Amino acid sequence: MLGSALLLVALIGCRQSSSTDASLSPGSTDGGAAFVEGTVSAGPTCPVERNPPDPSCADRPVAGAVLLVLDPAGAEVARTVSAADGTFVVRLRPGVYRLVPQPREGLMGTAQPVDFQVQDGISLPPLRVTYDTGIR
Repeated sequence: MLGSALLLVALIGCRQSSSTDASLSPGSTDGGAAFVEGTVSAGPTCPVERNPPDPSCADRPVAGAVLLVLDPAGAEVARTVSAADGTFVVRLRPGVYRLVPQPREGLMGTAQPVDFQVQDGISLPPLRVTYDTGIR
């Protein structure tokens, strides 16, 4: 009995891993679905803006930002979290969407939503989400 249960768990695990599309990379499409990628940053990081811009005052990546993807009716269809370098990736079917950043502790307010459209066979430019640090 225990052996049958372990075999069933192993088969389910193989089936689930074979159904994922690890061969796809960000920006590619397959069967209508596409990977949408982007970055999450926060700025300003210095109290005074300089001309020419000071590279040490560039916006900083935001790790752990929760981003909801909503359909035109406002229903959540996906959710992703930014990585340590501020990047994110989410796989979506063709359609019109709104990326809604959630409040992030330590940052002022919430970043603005980003409207975008996924079209079969067309790569999107990376989406950009920017939080306000409150530094002035």
